[in-house]
Formats: sequence, structure tokens, C-alpha cells
Amino acid sequence: MALAQRLANLGTETAFAVSATAADWAARGNTVYPFHLGDIDLATPANIVEAMNKAIADGKTGYCPGAGIPQLREALAADINSLRGTDYTANNVIVQPGGKPVITKFLQAVMDPGDEVLFPNPGFPIYESQIEYLGGVGLPYGYVPTETGFKLDFDRIRAMVTPKTKAIIYNDLQNPISAESTDAEREEVARFAQEHDLWVLSDEAYFETRYSGQSTSITSIDGMKDRTVILYTFSKKFAMTGWRLGAAIVPDALSQVFSTLNTNNESCTAHFVQYGGVAGLTEDQGEVKRILEVLKGRRDAAFDALTAIPGVKLAKPESTFYLFPDVTETMARVGIEDLGEFAEAALHHTGCSFCTRNHFGRPLPGEDRQFIRIAYSGISAERITEGLGNLKEWVESK
Repeated sequence: MALAQRLANLGTETAFAVSATAADWAARGNTVYPFHLGDIDLATPANIVEAMNKAIADGKTGYCPGAGIPQLREALAADINSLRGTDYTANNVIVQPGGKPVITKFLQAVMDPGDEVLFPNPGFPIYESQIEYLGGVGLPYGYVPTETGFKLDFDRIRAMVTPKTKAIIYNDLQNPISAESTDAEREEVARFAQEHDLWVLSDEAYFETRYSGQSTSITSIDGMKDRTVILYTFSKKFAMTGWRLGAAIVPDALSQVFSTLNTNNESCTAHFVQYGGVAGLTEDQGEVKRILEVLKGRRDAAFDALTAIPGVKLAKPESTFYLFPDVTETMARVGIEDLGEFAEAALHHTGCSFCTRNHFGRPLPGEDRQFIRIAYSGISAERITEGLGNLKEWVESK
């Protein structure tokens, strides 16, 4: 029996494919240092767990409003406003089972088949997957490496936009490259979106996963709140990756649209999980701060170990839990030209498992440098130093 043709356009989160290779290597009795998957091995704060357990004991195990329980929507609106300088109400908050559904529902709401959507490349692979699966045309834009990180390639962005372009996906504090926009760059994105009358998906999954400074949302810029959907997730800040709790922060015009999509797709987000979210937002933040301090220590350990490896070039980012080092010269030293072969050899010789640039979109014309992604959220600082030390020894032996 035939299956739907659109399935051919459905991609995946490529880090999980690397996980399978790493698991197979470990199953053969080898040590693996898991730098490939951006999961968090730290415990969810105890007060969140307690709030969820109480909600279960109190019978909060049935259906609830499709847009989310009022307590969580109100708490999220207050939290978003306090950090972004906005004036959202609970009506603008549509609770989701994680951050990923926001991507799909944003595209379902603003993109018709054949419409074009700009998306970052390298970038979270689900962007391209969902654009193409839903019948849209993906327009991948890139970044330009600099001594301090990466900047948006506005020349490419401007050259690609057409009258059929309906939206741009903008991931400030970016996965996988940890790029953070300057104020000027963020304002340029806002001007571009307004000039071409584009909807904007602002993926702010790592908005509060930062080690110094203050994050800024594009929604704080005049004219952007009414054309922008914020992707919010509890996964990173609260170490709740498996809880599947997030939200779409939407303009008034999309509130009922997203609520109806929820009713069609999931009915609602798990009732009792939402009470955990309320506790996370409104109660003591001590454990949240501890999570961030642990991640900062891991960031520093990974940065120090990577920059000690011959040929590696890397700027230290102040956000996310990823590093995206340039390994072009390192690969030349070990005599390997293909990124996939380099990753495989590194796994077999050192136990280090990581994703490469190619796991985050097809390389764009003009790219002449090679990069890997190191995720440090699921591995201790001690093991980070040990694993990347092995990588250093292997490179130095060549």
C-alpha cells in the first residue's frame, strides 16, 4: 500500500543518528564521551518535581484547556515581560508539549504550500524538515565566521528573498554555532522583516542559558511584537528536556489559531506537568542558578581543552551549551579531508562522539572551513577534560 509522498520530505534531528553510532561503539566495550546530543544530565529542580507530584495526587491527570492552564499562561506572560520588556498577556501564551511543536504550528499558521521561508544553516535541522514536509520552499541562509564568533550573511539573505517569501526563522543564541546577534544585527533583522512584511519565528530556547550579559528579544524592537512568534521551552533553563513543556508566545492575531491547532494535534499539554512549570517560574531560583553554574564550568573546561588541540580555532560564546570549533587545520594535520571520516576516526581513536557541521544542513556555496559541534550539557567537566585530552593526544601523534 502506498504511503504519503510528503514523507519523502521529512527529515530528522540528526544528533540522534550520531547517538546510534556512539551506542554501537560503546556496546562493543569501548569508552564513549557523548559530545553529540544536547541533552542535560542534571536533575530537574526538586520544587518542580514536587509540584508535579502534588498535581498528580490532587487528580490533575485529565484534560485541561487546550491553550494551557491559566496559572501557567499568566506566570509565563509575567516572566516573558520581565525579561524582554514586552506587554504580553496570558492570551498571548499558548502552552505546548515542548518547543518543537511551536515550529510546526508557526509554519501551519503562516505558510501555504509553495511559500518560501528563510531559515538558518547551519541550524536546528527540524526547521528545514518541517518547511519541506508541509509543502513550503526552504531558503537557507548562512553565517560568516569572525574572530569573535559568527555574524549573519545578510548579502545572502537579501539575495534570496522574493515576493513568495512569507517568513524568516531567526535563532538568536543559536544551535549549533552559539552565535549571538549584536544589537545592530538584531535591528537589521527587524528592519528586513518589516521591509518585506515577513512573519518571524524567534527561537529563544537558550534565552536564559547564558553565562554573562543579558539576552535581548527581537520582540522588544518597535513593530516586531505583532509579527513575531517566540519559541519558549522549559527544557534548557529548568533541565526538563524529557518533560516536554514549552510555549508559543504569539501576537493577538494568532492566539486562537495556535489554540485550535493544539486542540487538533494534542488536545492539551499534560495537565500535571504544567503545574511543575508554574513552580519553576514562580518559586525559588536557587537550583536553576546551580544548573547554569555547572554548565558554565563545563563550557570553560571544553573551551580550554579544545583550544589546546593543534589547529583548532574557537571563540568563547556566552550562551547555549554548544561549542562550534573550526577544525580545518586539525583535519589537515591528521590527513583526513572528509568531516564524516574525521568524526568516525575521532570516535574510534579517542572515544569522542560529536556532530559535524553537516548534521545541521547542507553546506552552502562558498563554505571553505570545516566545523564540528561539541555539546557539553550531558557530560561532566572531568570527563570533558579527559575525552578532549584524548582527542588532543591523537592529533599530536600525527
